[in-house]
Amino acid sequence: MLRIIAGQARGQRLRTPKGSGTRPTSERVREALFNILGPRVIEALFLDLFAGSGAVGLEALSRGAKEAFFIEHDRRALSCLKANLQATGFNDRAHILAMDVRRALAELRRRDLVFDLIFVDPPYRMGWGDIILPAIVPLVLPAGLVIMETAAVEAVPENADMKLTCRRIYGDTALNFYQRVGGLADGVSEPD
Repeated sequence: MLRIIAGQARGQRLRTPKGSGTRPTSERVREALFNILGPRVIEALFLDLFAGSGAVGLEALSRGAKEAFFIEHDRRALSCLKANLQATGFNDRAHILAMDVRRALAELRRRDLVFDLIFVDPPYRMGWGDIILPAIVPLVLPAGLVIMETAAVEAVPENADMKLTCRRIYGDTALNFYQRVGGLADGVSEPD
């Protein structure tokens, strides 16, 4: 059972799709992520790619993100995401693009949207990181962060326009933090 960890909707249980291909980000990993992000979530425009049940974007909203965009195309996951938005009361600050992630990214570019924080949780071991990273460069603000969840054993996705500033491992999960090359320096870095 997933739940919101902190903030306005703390303790709210979240529905997750049964029998679908989604793999929710664990509470342990979400807690670590938001501890690292800290106050930069407040008033942020947040993008949750491969959103599934929406746990990460909902956590961002609960912790004070201004708005969150959720990209998901699986019908069962979308049903859970909509129910979770209703249960948390965040419908007025949430936007769902129920489509393939490539189409959704093109739509966000068409709308000239740019985000403070982008969380990407693609299916593990399928090469999505190397596909998605170049596509999101125009969507992240110069001082923004991209966080990509991968399997700990996966190669780190790379792109010439995005700099990996930090990689944290939690069991079989890795969180990879990126900033735009030439972006404003205020990223997450490895501890000394």
